[in-house]
Amino acid sequence: QVQVVESGGGLAQAGDSLRLSCAVSGRTFSDFAIAWFRQSPGREREFVAAISRGAGSTHYADSVKGRFTIAADNAKSTMYMQMNSLKPEDTAVYYCAADPAQFVNVYSPYAFDYWGQGTQVTVSS
Repeated sequence: QVQVVESGGGLAQAGDSLRLSCAVSGRTFSDFAIAWFRQSPGREREFVAAISRGAGSTHYADSVKGRFTIAADNAKSTMYMQMNSLKPEDTAVYYCAADPAQFVNVYSPYAFDYWGQGTQVTVSS
């Protein structure tokens, strides 16, 4: 069965960097579209970044473009998200999601069947 496991969250100060990891197992890694979403209290889960099936194109929310970078390591079946220049508004629980469908709307959380448990990122000012 498919498993999604995130790691790498924690505490940071504004301007710091953190790297999140998302390990996906259960099927060939490149079969998946993989995305990061985040959710803070009282808000809906929002799209952060994604990589299309086959480790193809990457996609970013405007709020993180130029600060966050995602990359897939097929050998390790892991996607990484490097988060630089962190801001207090980046504080949220970050979730990794994966789906092996042929066509996935990576911007929508409803398009993903497999989710990790989430990892907290807290950025202080």
